[in-house]
Amino acid sequence: MAEALVVRGLSKRFGGLRAVHDLSFSVPEGQTVALIGPNGAGKTTSFNLITGYYRPDAGSALAFGQELVGLYPYDVCARGLARTFQVARPFGRMTVLANVMTGALLRDRRVTAARERARKAIDFVGLSAKENSPARELSTIDQRRLEVARALATEPRLLLLDEAMAGLNHTEIDQAVGLVKQLSQRGLTIVIVEHVMRAIMAVAQHIVVLDHGQKIAEGSPKEVAENPEVIRAYLGSGGAR
Repeated sequence: MAEALVVRGLSKRFGGLRAVHDLSFSVPEGQTVALIGPNGAGKTTSFNLITGYYRPDAGSALAFGQELVGLYPYDVCARGLARTFQVARPFGRMTVLANVMTGALLRDRRVTAARERARKAIDFVGLSAKENSPARELSTIDQRRLEVARALATEPRLLLLDEAMAGLNHTEIDQAVGLVKQLSQRGLTIVIVEHVMRAIMAVAQHIVVLDHGQKIAEGSPKEVAENPEVIRAYLGSGGAR
C-alpha cells in the first residue's frame, strides 16, 4: 500500500521548549490514523509543521512523495492536503456558502464552478439548509461541519482533522464519528487529532501516541489501549474510555 504521508525526524523548539522531537510515522493511503496524547504533547504543533504554518528545525514530511517542508500553507493545500483547526475559524459575517467557496476557489477560479463545488461539500456535511446563514450564527457542531466542508471543497487527498469533536455532546460526537467514517468511505486518507477516545477507537485503524513531543507508542487501537506506557501517559489507570 502506498504511503500518503511520511514524517521522518520532525523536530521543533520554541526557545527552551522542545515541542516536537524526532517524530516519525507514516500514513498509508486510504487509512485513518489518529495522533493522540495529553495536552501539550505536540499534536497540533505536528500538524502545523506538516502543513507549513511552522518551519521545523529538522526533519521532513512527504505527502504522496513530495516534500512539504519549506512550503507555505496554500502550497501544501494545493498539493492535496487540507486541514481543520482546533478552534473553528470561519469568516463570521460571511454565509456558509461564501465560506466554503473560499476553499473551492483554490481549484477553479470560476465563481459558478466554485459555487457548485462548495454546495456539494455543504450538502455532504449536512449544512444545505443553512448555506445562506452567517457562519457566526452556527452552533458549535455546525461550525465544525463548516470547517470540514471548506476543507473538502479544496478537493484534498489527505485530510487533517484537529480536534473536530471538541466541545460536542455525546449525540454530536456520534454524528461527527459518522461523518469521519463517511469521509473514509469516500477514499480520503485522514489523520485525526482527538481527545475523545471512544471516537478514536471507532474511526482509526492505527494510532500514534505522543508525550512531551515524542512518540512513545504506535499500533492498532487494541495494542495502544493495552500499552502500559500509553496508559500511564495518557489514558489513565482505567484504560481506554
